[in-house]
Amino acid sequence: MAKPLIVITGASSGIGAATARLLSDRGHPLLLLARRLDKLEELGLPDALCRKVDVTDRAAVQAAVREAEERFGPADALVNNAGAMLLGRIADQPEDEWDRMIDLNIKAVLYATRAVLPGMLGRGSGTVINVSSIAGRKTFPNHTAYVGTKFAVHAMSENLREEVAASGVRVVTIAPGAVETELLSHTSDEQIKTDYEAWKKSAGGALDPQVVAEAIAYAYQQPPNVTIREIVLAATGQEA
Repeated sequence: MAKPLIVITGASSGIGAATARLLSDRGHPLLLLARRLDKLEELGLPDALCRKVDVTDRAAVQAAVREAEERFGPADALVNNAGAMLLGRIADQPEDEWDRMIDLNIKAVLYATRAVLPGMLGRGSGTVINVSSIAGRKTFPNHTAYVGTKFAVHAMSENLREEVAASGVRVVTIAPGAVETELLSHTSDEQIKTDYEAWKKSAGGALDPQVVAEAIAYAYQQPPNVTIREIVLAATGQEA
């Protein structure tokens, strides 16, 4: 029996790419969205529709989902993985970095969810998996704006879960600690980046993205009447 379509945002690297490879290996057709089309195509996955999409563009996300559903059938799961971690102090962080995180970490989650949720509700099944962070549960130095966006992801996920539970749709929050991805590289403050790398080293290193991908797959593969509401995972040496 053919496996159903899964949509993954931010699939060009890190957690998104690892999740795409894992779910492809399990036989799922995929819609992979990211701004770097070459990185998506380099994954070389079968039955994967790769589209260069800025997930803050509502219409582009909707159009890509419709195209994928016409080819592979209804989307059974969405992995909202695209995000930005731009660390800084509120007193001197460039304000456009706040805007970028709010647009990508909050609004884009809503846009992608809207693209798949009506169909899921109509069918009475489906899974929305939001990749948040431990920073959606507690605070960290130089994380104020980022923490705010990830607390929002946690809150939106739980509220949406309550909203759709009676309709048979599941909502899952994945909250990793530090992960070896490209996220930190986008921070503009070099001292903050240096300090963060030292903190990761003191914790014995960060998680491999594959570990987070396996947590996502674990939550998704549960029976339809079981929702893993939240998975929090971090390197054993990460105290905070």
